[in-house]
Amino acid sequence: QVQLVESGGGLVQPGGSLRLSCAASGIISSINAMGWYRQAPGKQRELVARITTGGSADYAGSVKGRFTISRDNAKNTVSLQMNSLKPEDTAVYYCHALSLYGINYWGKGTLVTVSS
Repeated sequence: QVQLVESGGGLVQPGGSLRLSCAASGIISSINAMGWYRQAPGKQRELVARITTGGSADYAGSVKGRFTISRDNAKNTVSLQMNSLKPEDTAVYYCHALSLYGINYWGKGTLVTVSS
């Protein structure tokens, strides 16, 4: 089992920045990729960014150039630096981990609200 706990959400004005963090615990050795998904009201959950153990990252087109994902394998954390935030970035952001066995783990989510 893997447990994921997010932190760092909140209210920010358009153009502002936030940093989300996710701490993983449990059977860490089974984790392969980690990442962030988001779900806005009335919409499906979508991938924001993900990163492999080796550091290879990919991003949704809507956040590329504004968001940066990073991972600290020694501390079992993954972070998402979000810059130039837009109202359409408002959503609940979920930390995700994919195990080597194809099992998906999810955090409980943290709310990001971009509004003036």
